[in-house]
Order: sequence, then C-alpha cells, then structure tokens
Amino acid sequence: MFAWRRTAVRKRVVVNLADKAFSGVLWAKRGPLLVLRDAELLEPGRSPHRMDGEVVIERHRIEFTQVLSAGGGG
Repeated sequence: MFAWRRTAVRKRVVVNLADKAFSGVLWAKRGPLLVLRDAELLEPGRSPHRMDGEVVIERHRIEFTQVLSAGGGG
C-alpha cells in the first residue's frame, strides 16, 4: 500500500492524464478507481470547466497526481 493514498484522501489534488487533468478533492479510492468531488476539468488552451457530481478516474490512466499544499488550490 502506498502512503500517499492514505494521506491524500480528502485533500485537494490535481490528477494528470495524458491529454487533460482534473482538479478536485480526492474523496475516495475504490479498487482501481479514484473519486474526485468539487472537480474541474483542465484542458490545454481552455478555461477550467466545473464538473457536476463526482468524477471517477481509472488509476491506470493517471500519469501523475499532485497533492496541493494547504495554502494552494483552485
């Protein structure tokens, strides 16, 4: 088990995929899935787009995840 998975839950993160990213609160990890709440879709050359409900991301698609500091965020 990776320690970041325990410490990052309920914190604001940026989840980077190959072609886009999501910013939000890492709400849960359910097997191969991460669940974000209060999320925004981030795409190159576009303004952030607020997402309704929860965003579910398959972990195998994730390039890397950034855990934002308490003073940072979106």
